[in-house]
Amino acid sequence: MASAHKHSEQNDLSAGFRTAFKSFATEAIHVGQEPEQWTSMAVVPPISLSTTFKQYGPGKHAGFEYSRSGNPTRNCLEKAVAALDGAKHCFALASGLAATMTITHMLKAGDGIVCMDDVYGGTNRYFQRIAAEVGLDVTFVDCTKLEQLEAALKPNTKLVWIETPTNPTMKVVDIKACSDIVHKRNKDIVVVVDNTFMSAYFQRPLALGADICMYSATKYMNGHSDVVMGLVSVNREDLYERLKFLQNALGAVPSPFDCFLCNRGLKTLHLRMEQHFKNAMAAAKFLEADPRVDRVIFPGLPSHPQHELMKRQCTGCPGMITFYIKGKLEHASTFLSSLKLFAIAESLGGYESLAEHPAMMTHASVPEKDRIVLGISDTLIRLSVGLEDEADIIEDLEQALNVAHPKKK
Repeated sequence: MASAHKHSEQNDLSAGFRTAFKSFATEAIHVGQEPEQWTSMAVVPPISLSTTFKQYGPGKHAGFEYSRSGNPTRNCLEKAVAALDGAKHCFALASGLAATMTITHMLKAGDGIVCMDDVYGGTNRYFQRIAAEVGLDVTFVDCTKLEQLEAALKPNTKLVWIETPTNPTMKVVDIKACSDIVHKRNKDIVVVVDNTFMSAYFQRPLALGADICMYSATKYMNGHSDVVMGLVSVNREDLYERLKFLQNALGAVPSPFDCFLCNRGLKTLHLRMEQHFKNAMAAAKFLEADPRVDRVIFPGLPSHPQHELMKRQCTGCPGMITFYIKGKLEHASTFLSSLKLFAIAESLGGYESLAEHPAMMTHASVPEKDRIVLGISDTLIRLSVGLEDEADIIEDLEQALNVAHPKKK
């Protein structure tokens, strides 16, 4: 009976969103994990720590030569992620920024990048302070305004970088509309979607017209806050060949042990994301109803400006909430310092609840003038709602609000 109630509750939560991807859990558990690939018939893929592999003769190997170029444990992970993204190929890299760097290395000096203006602080820093300084022409634009994206495309544009929902202000970008505009202008421009906030469970950018889907797998894809990793999925064979070369030539690859952990994390991705959605929706509704909160930005709420778009292109929402607390910096700081269940910490997407202050933490590297334009103010707080009991999450938020804004007697 309890199980039926829970299933009904989840269906209510997902009402109006895209239908869940067929056989997602089955593919997460089985694709790339076939026991028949090992002489031991191991059900769980072993961790292959060897850096080098014996060859039958000079240049005659059994599929592996050197662990940077290819590794059996990494292969298992890459096959599983490709299936979950609806992709033909996937590459695992040492971090999300290693993935960003590897993709950007497809370009040469003078080539143009158009990037969503509201993105992860590390992406902004890499494009502004590294890519631009080695001769790439980087333009930041609000891709939620399609006319601005179209106007930003230039003859030298080779890459369009979209993040949706954005970090930290949770804007939702129309992947299909952006991809159509870009490819109509020039079919060779590569559209990249940073899918970190959504995971493969809630959004498939490649099916919506993007050329590359990338992640910081450190977040939801691994989901246990114990691995730093990046993932890149593609369907186009030309991109596969180029990125495969760059993965090996640049060498920013993850360890076999980290691949094992991330591969294991995928097995519960569908369960975790549904619970993140449930808990975040409850927390967002609580915050939105509280008079001590100015505004809540959560794409699962009807109050979100792109709520209908979110339902159209996603199967649900992750555990990310941004809100503005009433008052000043001191109120935001007091709220954060008063949390007991939530940890004040950077990163997101783990099973534990985290809270942070973007202006002073994850987005401190973004120039102040840009932060002001983006709405990353002193009262903006970002939550990564974890998998704890819903009532305990809300109780912690309420007691911290009570400290930040004591109720007058």
